[in-house]
Amino acid sequence: MDQFQHIDVLSAQALVEEGNARLVDIRDPQSFAIAHPSKAYHLTNETMVQLMDEVEFEQAILVMCYHGISSQGAAQYLINQGYEQVYSVDGGFEAWQRAQLPIESNCS
Repeated sequence: MDQFQHIDVLSAQALVEEGNARLVDIRDPQSFAIAHPSKAYHLTNETMVQLMDEVEFEQAILVMCYHGISSQGAAQYLINQGYEQVYSVDGGFEAWQRAQLPIESNCS
């Protein structure tokens, strides 16, 4: 059985900037609204079908949560759905913020 891979936040950001990967954030709606990585897609049970319609199975997907724990289960789920390149972002959003990588907010 295929497995997801781990990736650090700097490598994840580089893949996103190159346009070679889709970053998905699986944190709760309130946390996502307050702050999330720039260009992140909010992946929930409700948006999973939309993601699968938009993202080809060959495209890399980077899964982010709070600390890099929950993203591992979600990454394995995406592998099980047929995605070939899925990464769990080590350290999650907390590491992303510590590295001072671009974030945006849905709050005004």
